[in-house]
Amino acid sequence: MREREGLIARIRQIRRASEAGAAAPGKAAAGAPGKAAAGHDTIALEALQARIAHLEQLVEALQDSVHRESERYSKRITELEAQIQPAALGVALSKDARERGL
Repeated sequence: MREREGLIARIRQIRRASEAGAAAPGKAAAGAPGKAAAGHDTIALEALQARIAHLEQLVEALQDSVHRESERYSKRITELEAQIQPAALGVALSKDARERGL
């Protein structure tokens, strides 16, 4: 759960930084009244490219997180399956019976 909250916080931080970076070029373009339409298109294209790069980073981070979580669950399931094998279960039951004095 802690890891998930950390991931969410990192995503929010990256997103805020990206939004702040994308907002700065737009303000600079608005302040220059002599800019041609092509200049505005270039700025818009650069902003879109930056946004796409940011989204790609978020997707990669999400994929890494999902992979780590999947590996963790896979390992846990394997451990649980080993514990419920008849031989292992028999050993655990007999140990418990000895400890309880049954």
